[in-house]
Amino acid sequence: MRFDGRAPGELRPINFKNDIAPNATGSTLIQWGDTQVICSVCIEDGVPRWMREQSVGGGWLTAEYSMLPYSTLNRKTRDIARGKIDGRSQEIQRLIGRALRAAVDLKKVGEKTIWIDCDVLQADGGTRTAAITGGFVALTLAFRNLMDSGKLLVNPIVEKIAAVSVGVVDGMALLDLPYKEDVEAEVDLNVVMTGSGEFVEIQGTGEKNTFPHNQLNKMLELVDPGIKKLIEAQEEALKR
Repeated sequence: MRFDGRAPGELRPINFKNDIAPNATGSTLIQWGDTQVICSVCIEDGVPRWMREQSVGGGWLTAEYSMLPYSTLNRKTRDIARGKIDGRSQEIQRLIGRALRAAVDLKKVGEKTIWIDCDVLQADGGTRTAAITGGFVALTLAFRNLMDSGKLLVNPIVEKIAAVSVGVVDGMALLDLPYKEDVEAEVDLNVVMTGSGEFVEIQGTGEKNTFPHNQLNKMLELVDPGIKKLIEAQEEALKR
């Protein structure tokens, strides 16, 4: 048993509070253990200039990620105060964008830009996986609202998307690492998958040591059932 009583392949409790941001086209607050992230979607007419210059049809989807100052134990300085976005936030928001573009047929969106904003209210490990998993719920809600208002004729969602962390702590593969386990992890992976069981992206590193194939396989064996449970949680949230 882990420090919080979970089995190695067990997720922390997960909950969604939809429509948390009334001015967004779609939004949800994902509460995953003690990690909380507001995911919202805004849609604007027009696409980036590079798409027009390269004659790329359809729309575009991009993401912004930010940890609010009070989301961590020690106050986190806002990016605007430093005058630039930190490297970690930039890397994470690119991951969110790549992950959620895999969910959408952008040709069906038309010449629109979809902005996914992910703001971390409280961080206890897995903020990027929470942002992706919650971002998909917010994105689905946004497209539903556009279809209900007649602004979109066809739902462009082609895949369900969720993400989860997995790592090795004290030689044991563990799913969904909170901060207490994450800082002790010898190996750390973040895995993005579709509802049909295909990989979108795997980010991984040996934090303290290299790791063999069989250890990687043990971690990935925990991921598939974890993703299925996350997809079920998303589906339940979207029924309400």
